[in-house]
Amino acid sequence: MIFFCIKVIIKPGSSFSSQHIEDSQAMKDRGIHCVLHQDKEARKK
Repeated sequence: MIFFCIKVIIKPGSSFSSQHIEDSQAMKDRGIHCVLHQDKEARKK
């Protein structure tokens, strides 16, 4: 975590990458969604 903070402070224009499941292409490829969306889909069935 410290290295990520240093990167953001030192490197101009950099930022933290999103850690949200919906923003991950690998998770989308596997069909994994946010737990809130999965719960909503399960309740519809």
